[in-house]
Amino acid sequence: MKESHKVLFEPFKIGQLELKNRFVMAPMGPGGLCNADGTFNERGVEYYVERAKGGTGLLMTGVTMVENEIEKCALPSMPCPTLNPYHFIKTGKMMTERIHAYGAKIFLQLSAGFGRVSIPSIVGKTAVAPSPIPHRWLPDVTCRELTVEEIHTYVRKFAESAAVAKKAGFDGIEIHAVHEGYLLDQFAISFFNQRTDEYGGSLRNRLRFAIEVLQAIKAECGQDYPVSLRYSIKSFIKDWRQGGLPGEDFIEQGRDIEEGIEAALMLEEAGYDAFNGDVGSYDSWYWAHPPMYQAKGLYLPYNKILKSILKVPVITAGRLDDPDLAVEAILQGSTDMIALGRPLLADAEIPNKIKAGQVERIRPCLSCQEGCMGRLQTFAAISCAVNPACGREKDYAITKTDHPKRVLVIGGGPAGCEAARVAALRGHQVTLHEKSGRLGGNLIPGGVPDFKDDDHLLADWYNLELKELKVDLLLSSEVTKETIINSAADAVIFATGSAPKQFPIGSSGKVYTAEEVLLGKKEAGDSTIIIGGGLVGCETALWLVDQGKKVTLVEMQDDILTIGGPLCHANEDMLRDLVAFKDIDLLTNTVVTGADSHGFVLKNKAGEEKLVKADSAILAVGYSPQKKLFEEISNELPETYLLGDAKQVSNIMYAVWDAYEVAKNI
Repeated sequence: MKESHKVLFEPFKIGQLELKNRFVMAPMGPGGLCNADGTFNERGVEYYVERAKGGTGLLMTGVTMVENEIEKCALPSMPCPTLNPYHFIKTGKMMTERIHAYGAKIFLQLSAGFGRVSIPSIVGKTAVAPSPIPHRWLPDVTCRELTVEEIHTYVRKFAESAAVAKKAGFDGIEIHAVHEGYLLDQFAISFFNQRTDEYGGSLRNRLRFAIEVLQAIKAECGQDYPVSLRYSIKSFIKDWRQGGLPGEDFIEQGRDIEEGIEAALMLEEAGYDAFNGDVGSYDSWYWAHPPMYQAKGLYLPYNKILKSILKVPVITAGRLDDPDLAVEAILQGSTDMIALGRPLLADAEIPNKIKAGQVERIRPCLSCQEGCMGRLQTFAAISCAVNPACGREKDYAITKTDHPKRVLVIGGGPAGCEAARVAALRGHQVTLHEKSGRLGGNLIPGGVPDFKDDDHLLADWYNLELKELKVDLLLSSEVTKETIINSAADAVIFATGSAPKQFPIGSSGKVYTAEEVLLGKKEAGDSTIIIGGGLVGCETALWLVDQGKKVTLVEMQDDILTIGGPLCHANEDMLRDLVAFKDIDLLTNTVVTGADSHGFVLKNKAGEEKLVKADSAILAVGYSPQKKLFEEISNELPETYLLGDAKQVSNIMYAVWDAYEVAKNI
């Protein structure tokens, strides 16, 4: 371990509870990890135990309901201790005992619920809230105001749930949450809370719900039983369903920093033992669930304010997987503890690897949110784009084969690299051919923008892992039919990728692919037209406009990101808002029809044409699978597989997942 990293492994206390280090597993929705009676299932147990085994000092579970009548959720969706307390204690005890074996501690995160941000697939088209306010996702739904009796029921259920959790061996409770615009936060924010009773009006009244919850838990479980609070010092709400971007000047409609300071002091005075701090709300989801377009350590400036005013510990997440940044944050007084959410999905062994001085062996989180938040909101199950075993650790474990084979992998993109890695872990003899001089495939051009650095880190990680596994790496090696036949391979994996689609525009010679420009093979000039408003087109536009280029983004559909956009709302919303916020001229329902010496001719849906002066046009209109070699020879071989973009152009997640599935069964 580097000398500078030792501070991360100092024991630390929350209240009277001592933790073995400063690493916290940040709470994330436990989709797929519980049974219909609200108890943790085997997948959930294995998921949390794996992170304890990986060296994390304190684990926070994801959202756990305290009841399922007032805000009725489809089950199984989230755990709930009060549905079947006996079974919850039994399964919870089995989990906490195993976690404690590794010297780790675990808090159960208890939630008042969603309120106006309820997920329709789980809660349906009705919602509760402090007041009759608009729903976040459903424009035709106005939320029902909670009664005082229902608030009191919630408070009682928090205490009952905490008592069950304590019996099950949980070391403390985290309250979810005066953050992100969940139900407790809706009560705390005047924009949402228009009540005139004791739970509305003044800030102290609006915090009454969160304070009564704490008091009830302490009364039930003892004053020494630690209770932390998930807390946002600032909301970044411009208006209903509208968030503010980094650097944007807007009037805060939610909680501003001034009120955030005042509220934090009141909540600390009430007895909360720690603050798990971030910023954002569901109306600005890309703050609470930061995509790659957000800076690393984005919460540190805000939590430094919390740290300066509070006596209790402050926990900080937000893209803090770089241990040097984490150390700097602690030493500069921005936080006490480092919370890792999505990074621990990508690699459960982060603390152990840092301690062992193997930082370069950490599998990077891409902040793509495809396997975690995207799948949670769409399929109610948590996993990870670069770690297919996440959330199914036991079912998807890699085992050694009894019958080693010679496996030939053609293509060194994400699919080929993952297939080679898993096949080698299983004990097969693996050879990988890559026609370029570097592993990574589309990760290489895709990772050129500074906000996509982690793509290159993933390519580097694969390069290191494959060398450690003694995979025979043959770079700058073009495979032919003869190469395959002469290899005498028992199984051949074709991961030959895709190529950017191209077409000429008039006689202009200044029409390039996004890949050519990203890799520096072609110069965009001072002004350019990007054709295609998908993910590649939008990200390339952001990259170029940040260099001071004049960018016109042209999309033939009536909106951007209509095909193959990000699965997660946070990523898509931020990308859309950035395109609008930056000086990018967006033209939808428009095509490029020609070119002359001055620029390019654009034609809109109404048939109107105009000439736009530009030094170049950049094509970002998709990719074509490259599977000619597979089609030529696959029927002549005993065992073949087609993976990645060569099979179907998609995203990194499906390339990695398909490769894992196939290779673990060869």
